[in-house]
Amino acid sequence: MTKPIVAIVGRPNVGKSTLFNRLVGERVAIIEDEPGTTRDRLYADIAWKDNALTIVDTGGLLPSPPSDMAREIKEQVSIAITEADAIIFLVDVVDGITSLDEEIAETLRRSGKRVVLAVNKVDNAAREYDAAQFYELVLGDPIPVSAYHDRNTSELLDSLVKAVPYFPPEPEEDMMKVAIVGRPNVGKSMLLNAILGRERTIVADRPGTTRDAIDTIFEYGDRRMLLIDTAGIRKRGRVEGGIEKYSVGRALRAISRSDVAVLVTEATEPVTAQDLHIAGYVQQAFKGMLLAVNKWDLIGDKANRQEYLAEIRRQLRFMSYAPVLFISAKQRQGITEVLDAAMVIYEQRNKRIATSQLNRVVGEITSAYAPPSTGGRKLKLLYATQAEVNPPTFVFTVNDAALVHFSYRRYIENELRRRFGFDGTPLRLIFKRRGKE
Repeated sequence: MTKPIVAIVGRPNVGKSTLFNRLVGERVAIIEDEPGTTRDRLYADIAWKDNALTIVDTGGLLPSPPSDMAREIKEQVSIAITEADAIIFLVDVVDGITSLDEEIAETLRRSGKRVVLAVNKVDNAAREYDAAQFYELVLGDPIPVSAYHDRNTSELLDSLVKAVPYFPPEPEEDMMKVAIVGRPNVGKSMLLNAILGRERTIVADRPGTTRDAIDTIFEYGDRRMLLIDTAGIRKRGRVEGGIEKYSVGRALRAISRSDVAVLVTEATEPVTAQDLHIAGYVQQAFKGMLLAVNKWDLIGDKANRQEYLAEIRRQLRFMSYAPVLFISAKQRQGITEVLDAAMVIYEQRNKRIATSQLNRVVGEITSAYAPPSTGGRKLKLLYATQAEVNPPTFVFTVNDAALVHFSYRRYIENELRRRFGFDGTPLRLIFKRRGKE
């Protein structure tokens, strides 16, 4: 038995994402007063009165979509309805019953799914009277709610748990989290679909298709991992207001949630300033990273791979530890290599070095290249320990932390990598004076 799935369905701009965020308890979906903001399905797990549910936010449904994007949204909503055990049909008390509401109601009646009718924007007692008109949709008792003001959402959740099979909450599983990041239109969603082997997110040959971070639990071999597909990240100076601003923030938060980031670039042009910008975000967050050069099938026969790799290494020299893979998501080439590399990086991030072994190696490192002197005072490394994993964090007790020069810090990091590996992940080195926290 799997966790019951509840999809929030309705026409554009009735407050589906606001309700989703309210039920989940945090701002997960993008909220913008613009129809069509939510395009892909967005999933989140909740628990209510000892019942576990998966809530799905969907795009605004138009039964007769006027554009390609609207048709793609309709397809995503149709998939969500098919997957769901129950539906929240959200309508708007301010607008009243519209022809679109009637068409969607007919679609839901034909689906045979349990439907909970929620009337949104009921902010006061007077509007509760207006909510009664939705009995005309013949979908049971309408529940008046205000997602924005958190009004009657408890009653809505009570109705939901009655509409779906009982499933007790489970403790959160400790699994590897992989964020797929990159600038717009390099093939991130296509890579995710190639990994999953099915159309999980909308894939379109235009920038900005994925606006939310999309989470998918995926089993690979004997490991479960969480895959996070994100919106494309632009340089700060090129980020537009509104939706794109939120998308960039969502992508950056996805990086912070991840263990490993797969930075997707495009083979038809060199590593760009935007790519380096994103790599910098990953490094600053101390996350593991691998570089996936997508669309390699377009230039593979024309390019010298070693020269191409050398140029990437030159530009990405501040992350020389990051593996570089050449793939084609469209042709499904190199997909298993991406997953294998991500798993290796995750294992490296969780590697722990025994204190005795670490101090022996640090002694050898300092003997081979003595610490520098400043103003007649010489740096002394007195003791070392690995304080944490994921990311690997090393604390060095020294006589004076102010004597640690950047170049000697880099030398120690390079030597730790040479001795112990730590491929694909940054190392956090902390130097503290003896007797100081």
